[in-house]
Amino acid sequence: MGTRPQHKPKYKKLCTILLRLRTDASLTQRDLGTKLKVPHSVIFKIEHGERRIDPVEFAQWCRACDADPAEIIREIGL
Repeated sequence: MGTRPQHKPKYKKLCTILLRLRTDASLTQRDLGTKLKVPHSVIFKIEHGERRIDPVEFAQWCRACDADPAEIIREIGL
């Protein structure tokens, strides 16, 4: 059995960046959850790699934090 996708280095980097985006936007997990219409526990699980984020959620997360999804993809190195 190989490494789970959410445990690969670039996915870990994504999780770190998502956390940074949220905190830079001065949003709590509850605040972001409210903006995205998901429970704050989903935000926690995504930031800690316990739940994968899909592309639509990723774009919504970035926009909720006033970030450009394309710039974040470049930052990850994809």
